[in-house]
Amino acid sequence: MNEKNIHRKQIIEKLFTHQQAMIDNLKAAMEESQQAANDYGSPKDRYDSFRTQLLRKRDMFAQQLQLALDDNAILKRIPIEKVFEKVEFGAIVITKSQKLVISASLGKIDVDGEIFYAISVKVPFFAVINGLKKGDSFTFNNQSNTIIDIY
Repeated sequence: MNEKNIHRKQIIEKLFTHQQAMIDNLKAAMEESQQAANDYGSPKDRYDSFRTQLLRKRDMFAQQLQLALDDNAILKRIPIEKVFEKVEFGAIVITKSQKLVISASLGKIDVDGEIFYAISVKVPFFAVINGLKKGDSFTFNNQSNTIIDIY
């Protein structure tokens, strides 16, 4: 395994760690809301909405948890050993202005002091850079940029 593949694997492992922490936090928040609703008991009267608010909060965390699990499933589809020649799902893309991981929309990730942005294949920026190769230039939001490396 070459140095770039090792670095790519570290980045993807960091994404998994970040996503698993989010999943664990959402599960805990969901369980905490359910427990609070259980501890409160049944509504005290017909206008008592506190228990309903707690259950809505639990449902909100459940929806967020499902989205996090969906993103985790997307991460599992990344081909770890593949060598990338062009911008596509699973690639690490280095431009003059930023470092990207084409995976799921997970935001900013710090890997040993390097900042990477995990973006989805569904965002408009990906549509602009999809299929480009090392050295290709592109324009997004009236800003020109160049792909320095892909791995």
